Amino acid sequence: MILWVGVDDTDSLQGMCTTFLATEIICDLTEDLDLIGYPRLVRLNPNIPWKTRGNGAVCVRFGEGVGPPSVVGSIAGRPIRAYARGRTSSEPAAVADRVAPHLERWSRFDDATTNPAFAVLKRQPTQALYWRAVRGVVSRRSAEAAARGLGVVRLYKNGRGMIGALAAIAWRPRDRTYEVLAYRAREAWATTRRIVPESVMRMDQDFPSTFNNYDYLNDRLVIAPHSPCPVLFGIRGDDPAVLPSALSTIDGEHPERWLIFETNQGTDDHVVPRPSGKPGATVRVSGTVSLPPRAISGGHVVFRLGDLDITTYEPSKQFRAIVRSLAPGDRVQVIGAMRRRPKTLNLEKLLVESTAPVTRKVANPWCLACRKHAKSLGRQAGFRCPRCRKRFPMSAATFDRIDRSLKPGWYEPPVGSRRHLAMPLKRMGLASDAAPPGGPALPAALLYAGGTRRLDSEAGDPVPTFYPFDDF
Repeated sequence: MILWVGVDDTDSLQGMCTTFLATEIICDLTEDLDLIGYPRLVRLNPNIPWKTRGNGAVCVRFGEGVGPPSVVGSIAGRPIRAYARGRTSSEPAAVADRVAPHLERWSRFDDATTNPAFAVLKRQPTQALYWRAVRGVVSRRSAEAAARGLGVVRLYKNGRGMIGALAAIAWRPRDRTYEVLAYRAREAWATTRRIVPESVMRMDQDFPSTFNNYDYLNDRLVIAPHSPCPVLFGIRGDDPAVLPSALSTIDGEHPERWLIFETNQGTDDHVVPRPSGKPGATVRVSGTVSLPPRAISGGHVVFRLGDLDITTYEPSKQFRAIVRSLAPGDRVQVIGAMRRRPKTLNLEKLLVESTAPVTRKVANPWCLACRKHAKSLGRQAGFRCPRCRKRFPMSAATFDRIDRSLKPGWYEPPVGSRRHLAMPLKRMGLASDAAPPGGPALPAALLYAGGTRRLDSEAGDPVPTFYPFDDF
């Protein structure tokens, strides 16, 4: 048995980060306990209206380590080691008393929307709690019921963070990625981050198992947050063994600490495998384009799939050009979040299954009797000879087929416009837009398992599978 510590809702838009709080807890508790497995950063439903930023919660496990440890981080020059397995005789209440001062010191209680909570449990709640939290909405009562009798849960203010804290503990990875997070020295918080973009581009190409590092289409780095939080940058990837080396290649501000997290980022765990019209759910829907794309105020693009509007927003940048090139009759699969008002699906990713022929009229029908071209009677109303009044159907006109640049396949927004949980095409083993324009395509990084010893603390952890949209 090990102890599971979950924490959530300690930050705000004005600062702090729950992962930084995790480094403080780890620094303290590893004085006499061992870290078991990688710390976990678990993203939950991205459509929750009261989320702070990325709706991420943290889970950290402690006990007495078994076997050889691995270095998973460094805090103020002190190596942080973790064990693949562990056991403990510690009681949740004793560990909770040590966690509480850290949460009370660092949480942004001054922010009205920050409602922290943490839990220290002897066992994980049912994994159904995680799936409900990543794909839907969970009530406090439901979360409390899932953790009843498993340990200690402490709430602050309205305690809404309890839901994320318990859901993070409940996560049993079927697919996983990793992120090494580098943190700033305390005196640098809220100042401009100093990161050399060229070093990020070099790292992106030298470490192909990483992803979502640099937006080449819009010439901006993506690894650094924009908020005044303690994080300097984060590098995501499929192989945790290379992340410390990738971190060391970034030039600029020197981090005061770093830590590797096991995450559900880039896994599409948030996608409900069956169509649903429930607002707040991220779904995938197949169908035929029924109305052509149109631009609306703000630079957004909307098209109709059956009777459902699909919206691509301005922050998706170049992705809108793909959407604009759709035509009625195209068979597509869309993935995105259902919105209540206006009722629409906010597009995250697009699969073009097949394209319909598109033609353009080059000449009206020719009246052989009058030796004249017929005139149009209006949209889809046919034609009529202006002299003899003979009518012609639409099919009598002369049409040329237009070559379309849109090809069947998957399409996604640029790197800087993707959601944390959205699986990039690179992880699906498909071509990526991550390569520099004019440069060679980067190798797909679907699975990097060779030689890497994973730190799975649960004996029943499944081997990670990377099949997109695998039904739960």
